[in-house]
Amino acid sequence: MGNKRQRYSEEFKEQVVRYIQEQTKTLSQISEEFKVPEGTIRQWQTRFRKVENEPLVDRETIRQRDRQLQEQERTIKDLKEEIAILKKAMHIFGKEKN
Repeated sequence: MGNKRQRYSEEFKEQVVRYIQEQTKTLSQISEEFKVPEGTIRQWQTRFRKVENEPLVDRETIRQRDRQLQEQERTIKDLKEEIAILKKAMHIFGKEKN
């Protein structure tokens, strides 16, 4: 026959949302940990999320993210240059010889 739907108390839902805000784990990891579908947890987040419970981002974290972004931008620029060079090479070597 059919499976019974799992029911969770409001307190449990709030605790899970609070736990998410305190952790650095991904939603899928937390979903596996509590054995609750990700979609259900997302619904709980929209319902029970409180911004004041979220951890503050310190300046060092912001600096690290800025450094990461700068490194990613450099990598993207380098890759775009490489692509342009490869396109030119393909054009040059792709010409038919008479």
